[in-house]
Amino acid sequence: MQDYYCFVNLPLPYSYTAMEPYIDVQTMYLHHDKHLQTYIDNLNKALKDAPRLQRISLEELLFYADELPEELRVPVKNNGGGVYNHRFYFSGLSNDAGEPSGALLDAIVQDFGSFESFKDQFKAAALSVFGSGYAWLVAGRGGRLKIITTMNQDTPIPLSVCPILNIDVWEHAYYLKHKNVRADYVDDWFHVVNWKKAAENYAICCGAKK
Repeated sequence: MQDYYCFVNLPLPYSYTAMEPYIDVQTMYLHHDKHLQTYIDNLNKALKDAPRLQRISLEELLFYADELPEELRVPVKNNGGGVYNHRFYFSGLSNDAGEPSGALLDAIVQDFGSFESFKDQFKAAALSVFGSGYAWLVAGRGGRLKIITTMNQDTPIPLSVCPILNIDVWEHAYYLKHKNVRADYVDDWFHVVNWKKAAENYAICCGAKK
């Protein structure tokens, strides 16, 4: 009997049509069932002869990636990062988005001036990513918020910050609907941000930083 596990592609917590009209159903299907599945398959392939590593969490794998055997470092960073980033992205979407409230809204106003100012700055960061990558809202020490970007499938995990939400700006996340107009995709994404989940992430981050 196997004494280790393989990473699996968790089902979406909503239907493939749930984000219409802002993210189209075909993009959701291809993004989750094809692109994410490929990262999962490749990560499992990279770890198939390392059962000891299969017993630790994805976050631990990524945090200690530079300490892994040399032949595993790049495959784990690229494919493990792809799994982590995509899972975070999909969990951060909702067809009942609303707007931030409570402690998270207070922090956004404190650190960015207003919610509208935050949206402007976050959009600018998402548009600044050259090629493929992500924009993130993260919390640092004391729960202070900042916006960062990561390239390709790099994650914020080695940066000692706590992620609140992210947007995937790889072309496969938006090209079927928005073509090459990333700005329109970012505007539409703001209509499906799961602010409840973001608030939960922020609460966990603040607890972890105390």
